[in-house]
Amino acid sequence: MRKTRLLLLVVAVLAAMALAACGKKGNGLIKVGVVNNPPSESGYRQANVEDMEKVFSKENGYELHAFYSIKNDEQLQAAKGFITDGVDYLLISAAETTGWDAVLNDAKKAGIKVFLFDRMINVSEDLYEAAVVSDMAAEGDTAVKWLLSQNLSEYKVIHIQGAMGSDAQIGRTGALDKQFADGKMTKVVQQTATWDENAAKQIVETVINSKEDFNVIYAENDGMAKGAVKALDDAGITHGVNGKVIVMGFDCNKWALRELKAGNWNYDGQCSPFQAQIISDIIKGTRKVTTKKIINEEKGFDAKTITDDDINKYGLGN
Repeated sequence: MRKTRLLLLVVAVLAAMALAACGKKGNGLIKVGVVNNPPSESGYRQANVEDMEKVFSKENGYELHAFYSIKNDEQLQAAKGFITDGVDYLLISAAETTGWDAVLNDAKKAGIKVFLFDRMINVSEDLYEAAVVSDMAAEGDTAVKWLLSQNLSEYKVIHIQGAMGSDAQIGRTGALDKQFADGKMTKVVQQTATWDENAAKQIVETVINSKEDFNVIYAENDGMAKGAVKALDDAGITHGVNGKVIVMGFDCNKWALRELKAGNWNYDGQCSPFQAQIISDIIKGTRKVTTKKIINEEKGFDAKTITDDDINKYGLGN
């Protein structure tokens, strides 16, 4: 009888060990699939990708598989592939806020835990463990509040949008749309450049060639603001502090904040790309999930008050 009990105990222990090994795919590593936007999208995204690679490394106990695209349908197919491959965790920064219900339901059925990062998507909260994100609507509100504080006699705005349907575009657009609707600002043009510098330059060039007047450029990332400024420079139009045109960007790349401090731009809104460590801490059980939505704290910077310390502390990249 004792031998039988001992044998059953050994079998139970071995079974538990086998299950644990399966949970780490047999190589002792936690298998993570990351669906993200490409690092070429922006300085923000490059910093985000590098942070993911650093945290979810073999040295930290992970096997990382990543897919990059700004197209939602391609991201959806990649997520389905990760589910089929049997990752332990699926991390998503979605190109668009919609279309993810079926994929996340498949992940849930497969026992794969999902984390959202950087951007929210429109799905039920029970389909993901937590969302570590920026409050894009708050970023837009902060930027527009700053713009209104400039007390211009009129606001004639070139609005350059990011990829349409993304959480970043929706949030950063919303506050400005309200001003257009209330008649406090005039929409000279509102057009997407899909985060692309050259596309933004072309948008501004078209407005300049049309001879339509404007005094504000509200670009939804730093790269597009840079392209817009190139168009202004080519046309000999002054900008920044004491210039004709107010220039606004988002993400706080170091090079952009240097433009701000030099007085060439007027405002840059912070967007933190560092979500990986928070997610890793939750996965490894060193941080408890007390709320589904974990918000990065962010701020906006004014050319007249930004310091070198701000650039070194908050700036992304080199």
